Amino acid sequence: MKKRILYLIVCIQTAIFCVGTTHAQPIQQQIWSDYVLEDKRARLDKDIRENTVARNFRLQIDSDNEHKFEDACLAISQFLFTGPEIMNGFNKMFAAYSWAEYDTKRALLEAVYAVYPNEYSDSVASKIKIETDADLFALNAVYLLRHDSSVNNQNDLKIAMVERFPGYDTIAVLAQLEKYINGYEASKHLRRPDLRSLFKHQRMIGRKVIYSLQRWNRDYPGLAIIQHANGEFARDNDGRLLVFQQLARSGSDLPYFLRNGSTPQGVYSLFGSAISKTKWIGPTPNLQMGLPFEHPWQRYFHQPLAPRQDSLQLYNQLFPPTWQKYEPMMEAWNAGKLGRSAIIAHGTTIDPAYFREKPFFPLTPTMGCLCAREEWDVKTGRLQLSEQFALVSTYISSPGKDGYLYVINLDDEQSPVSREEIEKIIK
Repeated sequence: MKKRILYLIVCIQTAIFCVGTTHAQPIQQQIWSDYVLEDKRARLDKDIRENTVARNFRLQIDSDNEHKFEDACLAISQFLFTGPEIMNGFNKMFAAYSWAEYDTKRALLEAVYAVYPNEYSDSVASKIKIETDADLFALNAVYLLRHDSSVNNQNDLKIAMVERFPGYDTIAVLAQLEKYINGYEASKHLRRPDLRSLFKHQRMIGRKVIYSLQRWNRDYPGLAIIQHANGEFARDNDGRLLVFQQLARSGSDLPYFLRNGSTPQGVYSLFGSAISKTKWIGPTPNLQMGLPFEHPWQRYFHQPLAPRQDSLQLYNQLFPPTWQKYEPMMEAWNAGKLGRSAIIAHGTTIDPAYFREKPFFPLTPTMGCLCAREEWDVKTGRLQLSEQFALVSTYISSPGKDGYLYVINLDDEQSPVSREEIEKIIK
């Protein structure tokens, strides 16, 4: 049981999905998973809490067992566990930081970022001074920046980066970190171009599109809408706009350019639907998506490319002129260039009770994907409600070839995106 749980955590944590393209959509009432059954959920929860986390964190960390501490951190990042045992384990790992392996350090920093946003600022500040790995330096830096976003701290972090990495601007993750330090908070206050100009642009191109409209604060769920190839929006039989709730938050909520960070804004190419073999994603059809750089350009753009054709220029052409210099839409481009991959739109079998006190309840976070709301019958294992199924079914049934999915932050309102505000924009 324990090995199976750890395998699933690793699958979600590294965003490795075992999928195969589906040729026919199942009927929602036929979708079933044993992972949602009440008894199984209880056994899984007990094993994760008592063995994966508590038992491992009671060990004295050494080079032979540090992988067990890494396993505990992976579970903490996904399920957002906190408490004295968690802090005790983190303290042991920080004490071992100087000799621990890369994967152990990374898991620690991600878990601490996920559940203790301020409590470990001193520990992280001491580790960034000795960190020689660029990825781990970035993880330390974003923790300290969130804790203290003052101009003085921004300057201190940039000075530390220059001192430790004199050629930092040639290191992709650090060049992106500098942009993040300089502009992320300011990006929230940029004037977003008019969405209606984007809708009109897609109508002229004639390719079907999904828009996932989110908040800058990803604690709050967003809504997805579908624009048909003819420019009209998907509606029900009564003419009411169809909206599908999605969470674009990862468990850690790390920045978009870091592995397992929340879903980057920008354009994803769509490649149809598939069924995941990962139990915590579940058997509901997912939408296969691709970031820039993740696939050959001719696949991403759904067309053959001429020799030396400029992929960045083609990416910009996915937007109308008013959007082409709106920097937040480059998050997906930059994240793909840094190697992020396997971001898809999927459902979930994770028990939402883990997140009952969170603003995004009853949705569940992922490792960077778009996750739709699903409700399961814990007695029978049958799917009761699925915004994921509705989204995929509506998209697949829409006439036209596969298109794109745009992730766009609307604003920094501290509330879920509502149907009313989307309808107002479209009207």
